[in-house]
Amino acid sequence: MKLNELPPRTRAIVDEVLDQDPHDNIARRLRELGFVAGEPVEIVAAGPFGAEPLLVQIGYTRFALRHNEAARVRLREEAAA
Repeated sequence: MKLNELPPRTRAIVDEVLDQDPHDNIARRLRELGFVAGEPVEIVAAGPFGAEPLLVQIGYTRFALRHNEAARVRLREEAAA
């Protein structure tokens, strides 16, 4: 599943950030912001028009991402406690 497909308020774990080309600056920036393998993530809210932007929380930090940016983040389910 990709981050833009995650239902709101559902926690998941970042698996990887996908590069769309060899010099994908957006994917590089997402990794710099903390979207790295093993980090918990969830969608907190979505904008009113076209559900964009997505308000995404990773760790204790929140970011507003467009759907095409969130689509670069591949997720795996959070392990049951």
